[in-house]
Amino acid sequence: MAKKLAKYFIALVPEGKLQEKATAIKLDLREKFNIKYALKSPAHITVKMPFLWNEHKEEKLIRDLSSFASSWDCLELRLRGFWKFGNRVIFIDVVPNPLLMVLQSELVAYCKTSLNLVQELSDRNYTPHMTLAFKDIKAQNFDTYWAYVKRLSFDERFPVDNLALLKKISGKWEVLAKVSLRKNQDLEDLSSKNNLR
Repeated sequence: MAKKLAKYFIALVPEGKLQEKATAIKLDLREKFNIKYALKSPAHITVKMPFLWNEHKEEKLIRDLSSFASSWDCLELRLRGFWKFGNRVIFIDVVPNPLLMVLQSELVAYCKTSLNLVQELSDRNYTPHMTLAFKDIKAQNFDTYWAYVKRLSFDERFPVDNLALLKKISGKWEVLAKVSLRKNQDLEDLSSKNNLR
């Protein structure tokens, strides 16, 4: 069977109130400034940058990710306020958490050794964040966007009990599967359910 490459990445994807609140800000930015690229994925914190993988080996990818996750316990993150990368990206800030840094570092190492995935520069210089606006930001209007966002408030706790595998489908990122961080629990395959948007 010929290889059929697709794009994937691994992230922490909140559900419920936090997802709704972050998505509402993205929708607000679309309405006010026509910034909409960040709406192509659910609100998330990336832990492994996008990579190409053979679609025919998706089940192996999910099994391997589940194997990695099974040795991890849940953790809690706090997302508070906003920050930016230059005049290119606006995001919800993640309060520093040493456990998240270890999880991300070990996941990237596991992906390199077990899945033969390339370690990207942004995998090595990891800054956890939840993007609100990026690719379609106009540099000349950045100060206007930033002045608007920083007046908003955001302070939420995020119980992390799984890793999400996202796949690019028809130009949008969708949650393909979630693997539990609770030791010895089965993965929850979302491919037959409604995906998060």
